[in-house]
Amino acid sequence: MNSADLGRRVGVPSTALFTDQYELTMVQAALKAGTAGRHSVFEAFTRRLPEGRRYGVVAGTGRVLDAVENFHFDEEMLGFLRDQAIVDGPTLDYLADYRFGGDIWGYPEGEVYFPGSPVLRVEGSFAECVLLETVILSILNHDSAIAAAASRMSAAAGGRRLIEMGARRTHELSAVASARAAYIGGFDTTSDLAAGFRYNIPTVGTSAHAFTLLHDTERDAFRAQVDSLGRGTTLLVDTYDVAEAVRTAVEIAGPELGAVRIDSGDLLLVAHRVRQQLDELGATGTKIVVTSDLDEYAIASLAAAPVDAYGVGTQLVTGSGHPTCSMVYKLVARAGSGDPGDELRPVAKKSMGAKSSKGGRKWAARRLDEEGVAEAEVIGTGPVPAGLADRQLLVELVRGGEVVAREPLDAARDRHIAARAGLPLSAMQLSRGEAVIPTEYA
Repeated sequence: MNSADLGRRVGVPSTALFTDQYELTMVQAALKAGTAGRHSVFEAFTRRLPEGRRYGVVAGTGRVLDAVENFHFDEEMLGFLRDQAIVDGPTLDYLADYRFGGDIWGYPEGEVYFPGSPVLRVEGSFAECVLLETVILSILNHDSAIAAAASRMSAAAGGRRLIEMGARRTHELSAVASARAAYIGGFDTTSDLAAGFRYNIPTVGTSAHAFTLLHDTERDAFRAQVDSLGRGTTLLVDTYDVAEAVRTAVEIAGPELGAVRIDSGDLLLVAHRVRQQLDELGATGTKIVVTSDLDEYAIASLAAAPVDAYGVGTQLVTGSGHPTCSMVYKLVARAGSGDPGDELRPVAKKSMGAKSSKGGRKWAARRLDEEGVAEAEVIGTGPVPAGLADRQLLVELVRGGEVVAREPLDAARDRHIAARAGLPLSAMQLSRGEAVIPTEYA
């Protein structure tokens, strides 16, 4: 959800310098050559999924729309470019008036994608499209990587609640973006208040070990927390002796104690012992939350444990081993003039190895089998086959420079749940594998 949807306009600085220098020098050279205005089509896609992953998750689209709206050069930025002699006078004049006026289509946020999927298609003049390359890739590569990790963790959790708590393990701005992407991928709450403020993600949090250590006894700490936050709070029980802490927690809060949190030790064994102890003490409704450097594999290993919620930090905000999804942004078609009606010519890089690409403005559709399960990602440049016309994946996001597809974050979250459910069951396997469905070119 964009902050505007909540009536909370969070100041967003210009995104114009979130770019690489060669974007600007290409514009300078193209302006001089008279080719900057040629109608062009760029696409963001990945040539392959991260090693071992079976599907990708589109996240960051809403942030891309914000970035495009805020991509403009103010006087201070132009002064920097002038003082550093990065571009010449005519280019500075072009940049001073820059506002993206083209069209953007893409996979809707929360959708899954596969190798070659045209996740985002940007169309306009060469100059206005090429300037957006770096900021678009920066957002999509980060957010989609986090959402994919979150999706795997969500699948492993099997319906148990997930808490995003990685703010202290990444850059402060990345933490907010990570919480947003994790929510799309299936997490339920975040500990990060900035994410809650900007995107209306539910926030949670009670106390750390420091709060227990502050007090003369663990009992004093628990009493202070319950007196302040109520019996439904979550008490951290592994500062000293877990069994003694659980006993004390129930004595103070009674059977209405909301939850206990375990942050260390053999989580499988300790969770079973704590559940048994809680039940014996009459706190049958008290839930168990586990934390401690979890990832999807650790979550899956706790499937048989009496755990009600997982808190995940480091592994989530670093993509669980894959902090980027390696998307690229390539020119795939261009005209001989700036006329949008001029015939587009497919263009593509041809190189040795795996870095070649396919030219042409593309459509994408997902073919289903007789039971409604995805069986192929079909990508083409010509007419869309009749059988796939109602299965097309790209939606209009920006028309003539104006955003036309803002939506609440919950819509992207719900879309991901539906998209993941439409994949073959093998997509949920955590073992290494190839893309769960093939990419076919029509």
